[in-house]
Amino acid sequence: MAAAVFHQGHADVGEIETAYHTLLPLLGVVAAGAFMTSLLASGLSSSVVGTMAGQVIMQDFVGFRIPMWVRRAATMVPAVVVVAMGVNATDALVISQVILSLVLPVPMIALFVLIRRPAVMAEFAIGRRTQALAAVATVIVLALNAILLLQSFAN
Repeated sequence: MAAAVFHQGHADVGEIETAYHTLLPLLGVVAAGAFMTSLLASGLSSSVVGTMAGQVIMQDFVGFRIPMWVRRAATMVPAVVVVAMGVNATDALVISQVILSLVLPVPMIALFVLIRRPAVMAEFAIGRRTQALAAVATVIVLALNAILLLQSFAN
């Protein structure tokens, strides 16, 4: 919604706050509220998925349990601290996504190693074709991260 509106003569919008304040007069309170709600839902869903993935790995594979309130605090407190410090929301979002992209290969590699082993997955272990696709996907993510790092440090 926001991209379609900003593409039509509002190319100068580059910040989340600017996007919200630009949508307000153009499309009204409901559209601006939908934009805000979708951003919040996106952030919450990624936090929940990250927390659940970490929980499954810690409990089932490592045998280490962390109380739920500690997991929730570990995922939510950093975001609250960043907001409380008054950090620009767009900058914080970009930095968080870069960090996320850099750590994404870690669970990908771990999953690739685990899901192909019949000792771990029994009859649910993946076959050769799926192994090849998983390997290619992992290599692509690693290559894209390498390009990102090279571009970042080249400037």
